[in-house]
Amino acid sequence: MTIPLLGYPLSSQNQRVEGFEVPGEEQPRQYTLDNLPARAEMDEVIWAAYRQIFNEQQLIAAHRQVALESQLRSGQLTMRDFIQGLLLSDSFRRLNYETNNNYRFVELCIQRILGRPVYNNQEKLAWSIVLATKGLQGFVKALLGSEEYLDHFGDYTVPYQRRRILPQRSQGELPFARMARYDRHHRDGLYRSGQLRKFSTGVVDRSANVYRKILFLVPATSLALLVATLALVAAPK
Repeated sequence: MTIPLLGYPLSSQNQRVEGFEVPGEEQPRQYTLDNLPARAEMDEVIWAAYRQIFNEQQLIAAHRQVALESQLRSGQLTMRDFIQGLLLSDSFRRLNYETNNNYRFVELCIQRILGRPVYNNQEKLAWSIVLATKGLQGFVKALLGSEEYLDHFGDYTVPYQRRRILPQRSQGELPFARMARYDRHHRDGLYRSGQLRKFSTGVVDRSANVYRKILFLVPATSLALLVATLALVAAPK
């Protein structure tokens, strides 16, 4: 028997309020396949999908999913299918799923897939149960098949951070890309296992002592030269 998604209270967030302002340059660009983009535009759409799912710090050539890109270009996949392929790829699993606990991974995925922060700890708990009972594949399919995702992004739009900037405010919310790939707990585990080492240059800074000696020797040397000069001048010829 499948456990239904636990209920959780919603909290006040910008994305829950519809905006009536005229979109300007500060609004995020929406990448979509609705208008049958040309080759150059398709490259931008694919790049936007990688940037949304992997974030800037994980964008390297080794993480590209060439087969998925080819299927997307030929129309065999929708953007939602392509996003699902990226989330289930070995690179995403290794870099994000295996390096975090379920709660942090759920928070990361809600940011990147639904384009908003988590409402509260109850929401993280609810989706963590889905992740624990259905596995990564079931969790990803549940998020991509949720009413919230389909209403805002559908089958053809790349997810993005929703209503990060409001026109009546001088400063918008911080981008989700600032969130580190893994937390301190995983980093400390890398140190303990020897996969990560702290390197020291072995150089001891003794500049303060050198400065003290210079400050003492320069006046003393100058005084000695002055005394010697005066002695030579005063000496009888």
